[in-house]
Amino acid sequence: MQRTALAITRTNLRAGNKAIDQAVARTVRSLRKHAEPPPGAGDWLSGFAVGPAGVRRYRLFRPAGVLRSERLPLIVMLHGCAQDAGVFARSTRMNRLAARHRFLVLYPEQDRRANVQGCWNWYDTDSRKAYREAATLKAAIDQVCLFHPADRQRIALAGLSAGASMAALMATLYPQAFRAVVMHSGIPPGSAHSPISAMRAMRGRRPPDMLPAGVVWPPLLVIHGTADRVVAASNGEAAAQLWAEAAGVRGGRCSLVRRGSRRPMRVTRFARNRRTVATLCEIEGLGHAWSGGDDAQHFGDGQGPDASRMLWTFCERQFRTAA
Repeated sequence: MQRTALAITRTNLRAGNKAIDQAVARTVRSLRKHAEPPPGAGDWLSGFAVGPAGVRRYRLFRPAGVLRSERLPLIVMLHGCAQDAGVFARSTRMNRLAARHRFLVLYPEQDRRANVQGCWNWYDTDSRKAYREAATLKAAIDQVCLFHPADRQRIALAGLSAGASMAALMATLYPQAFRAVVMHSGIPPGSAHSPISAMRAMRGRRPPDMLPAGVVWPPLLVIHGTADRVVAASNGEAAAQLWAEAAGVRGGRCSLVRRGSRRPMRVTRFARNRRTVATLCEIEGLGHAWSGGDDAQHFGDGQGPDASRMLWTFCERQFRTAA
């Protein structure tokens, strides 16, 4: 009887150890997968920045072979809700472009203790929480510029959804710090001032506040899908109009664009004295997802025009204009 019980105990122990080994192996694989840089020849670095909103983690993609004497453009990518730096990088494939065209990509990450859904609190201006987060993100950008070969004269902001809304807010708070801003499926600044008003703004039921006059705002690229059921497509038009009106531009030039089998889009450009003020790209049939992104990732749509290429082309043009 004792031998039988001992055999059973040893069998259970072996089974338990095997289960533990398998669990550890799965965890290691998961950690390695998270630690691996998304595609693109270069370094996938981790860092932390401290600001008025507390500590925020970030990831930085740096192309391979960067020299100390170089000064590269910096694109700041703000993820949407339920995303993190790795997911956003894989979805947008920005690191591949960065490796090819030699620029840095900064991916700040929201702290789930600040927002349980991982959203940037772009709307919470009444409590000033939005401003504290914006200042903390600015601190992350300044830190990267201090420790890495970033050109402070060639920095652009971009984001998806809540990240796009935060990018637009930051552009209005620090207009001299950025050469361009890109909003993908976002909400214009001044549309909401609390969580309750944010819900109305997402449905397109709150017009944004006017931008202050006499300020040169960084040129804006807006990308929005006509089939977006999370953030109403009217927000994209409102953002472009906001920038245009601040520059005294009343109307834009519109064209229809279609490349291969990808979704068609209507592009409206607003310019003053040949200087681009805002560009609105309305993509037919696109929902709440990164256009041209990885279908396997959350909020990615491979059928749309390549928003990442559009982003870089737009920003690079502004960098050349500023040089």
